[in-house]
This record gives sequence, C-alpha cells and structure tokens, in this order.
Amino acid sequence: MHRPTRAAIVLPLLIAVAGCGGDLIAPEGAASNAFINKVDAACGHLSIGMQPINYMLDVSNDDVSFLDETAKLGTGEIDPDTYRQAINGFYPTGNNRAAIDCVIAQLSP
Repeated sequence: MHRPTRAAIVLPLLIAVAGCGGDLIAPEGAASNAFINKVDAACGHLSIGMQPINYMLDVSNDDVSFLDETAKLGTGEIDPDTYRQAINGFYPTGNNRAAIDCVIAQLSP
C-alpha cells in the first residue's frame, strides 16, 4: 500500500493557506482606485502615525498596510469600525482620529 509523503500532505495545505492570504492585498480596480484618489485629494495632508496620508499612498512607499486597509474600506470589504481598529493597530503612535475620520467621510457620495 502506498503511503503519502509529508510533502504530499503539507503542500496542498500550504497552497490553501496561501490562497487565504488575501488579508493584506488591496483590491484593485476602478472603484478602489477612485476611492484612493479621493482620499489622497481630501485627506492627503493629514497624518496617520507620523506620516502624511499622501506619503503613505505613494507607490514608492514600502508600507502597504494603510493602502490595503483603505482600499478594502473603499470597496466595502471592511466597515468603518474595522478600518479604524486596523489603522490604529498598525499605527498606534500619534493621533490618527482626524485622518481616519476624513478617510471614512470619503465613503459618502
């Protein structure tokens, strides 16, 4: 009788887990891009942690957490309370309230 190797068991599990790793991948498309542009225009001068939002949305910035969470908010994948908790969890320094409030306000048409 053929006994499966450890790789034969573990590899499918790793692939399944990797497929669930979408938690840190910003949704892409016209809607999320439009929302990000709206946030940049209205809130770019405000800061999250110690960085202004317009810097955090810059494509050359290595920190993608803010962009990911903001895109998810804009596409409805997360609600404003979840967004607020995530941003304050990622960036606990500084006063994020005004910036977060501004981002959430951009959800209104």
